[in-house]
Amino acid sequence: MNVPKANEKKLGLWTSTSLVIGNMIGSGVFLMPATLAAYGGISVLGWIFSAIGALLLAKIFSNLSIMMPASNGGPYAYSRKGMGDFAGFLVAWGYLISTWCTNAAIAVAFVGALSTFFPVLAVNNLMAVTFGLGAIWFLTWINTLGIVASGKMQLLTTLLKLIPLILVCIGGLFFMDFNNFIPFNMSGTSDFTAITATATLTFFAFLGMECATIPSSSVENPEKTIPRATMMGTIITTIIYIMSSVSIMGMIPANTLEKSVTPFADAAAIIFGAGAVYWVGGGVAIAAFGTLNGFILIQGQVADAMATDRLFPAIFSKKNKNGVASSGIFIGSVIVSMIMVMNYTKGLASQFKFLILLSTLTVLVPYLFSAASYILIKVQTKTHTGSWWSASILATMAFMYSLWAIAGSGQDTVYWGFMMLMAGIPIYVWMIWNKQIK
Repeated sequence: MNVPKANEKKLGLWTSTSLVIGNMIGSGVFLMPATLAAYGGISVLGWIFSAIGALLLAKIFSNLSIMMPASNGGPYAYSRKGMGDFAGFLVAWGYLISTWCTNAAIAVAFVGALSTFFPVLAVNNLMAVTFGLGAIWFLTWINTLGIVASGKMQLLTTLLKLIPLILVCIGGLFFMDFNNFIPFNMSGTSDFTAITATATLTFFAFLGMECATIPSSSVENPEKTIPRATMMGTIITTIIYIMSSVSIMGMIPANTLEKSVTPFADAAAIIFGAGAVYWVGGGVAIAAFGTLNGFILIQGQVADAMATDRLFPAIFSKKNKNGVASSGIFIGSVIVSMIMVMNYTKGLASQFKFLILLSTLTVLVPYLFSAASYILIKVQTKTHTGSWWSASILATMAFMYSLWAIAGSGQDTVYWGFMMLMAGIPIYVWMIWNKQIK
């Protein structure tokens, strides 16, 4: 019997699931209870509404992964199959922009979390930049060692980041005061308006549900593993999000919670004592570190898929001795590093925040295109995964939800995000001109 080499090993169910959970649960979710406090208990309904949309999209990606197993690039591959090269290119280009900007923001969040233990990072920009770049390039190196090394790091950091979240979720149930949920709607607006507003805010915590589909060819039994990982990851994350919000809002009065800059740490201090602030701070740092690892993997996989299909410069698919498209990962991390440094450079900080804001739209467009492509691919391939009636309902609901999320991101975000997508057209034209695309 031939024993597979290390670089031929693939991601299993739990590692793929950790990629979904780990990329969805970043450092931002630790601040979400404070953001939602102004709305009151009704924000829990916002979580439920956004979770329904996320589960619809997760089901779309699960079904697509069954219809197109081992199709690298996830949303890119699905959009290209259903709507053609140009649509696929726009989705991947937008996804890359979003991933680069997101990774820069995550690196900044990682440094911010570490400042709990090393206060100098909050006042010394040079030290902050050094730690941020160190995290980016250490994880870049890990990802060039092979998909298994990346997967192991993702699984470890996901397990570690879940510990403080689960402890607060469960422990908080014993310290709840249901009077903290009264009045149920504190926003001063109608219930419908409040639910819509909180659903818009919370939906962005679900971005990343598609991540198991992106390295498809590196997943063991992709037609079974990917749909299971996608649905399991989304469901587990949903439960943790809703339970943690209920627990924290039940422990801390809304007017106090709204002013908190560390809601999870405040809740942990109530449950376990003042020392809990530090292990929650460690959880935030690990959350950011793990999410950064997951999205560095993704930035290389998407660029590799594009280059392999001759929709991006060939250098992005150049493999190293471990079978990894290391050039694409390296180039992506150079861009991420430049964007991150902007945050600590006087005069460029506002541009950094602007880029992060614009990356919102470019990660929502792939959801819209994937939902539309679902029916088109079903027609093209004549697959029999479920009835046409149920498939049509699922695709329509997921498409409408994605459209609603894009509209909810704001007029300016839509305008400038569209301009960022259009900025990729010269690259597409250049590829055609150089006879890269037939």
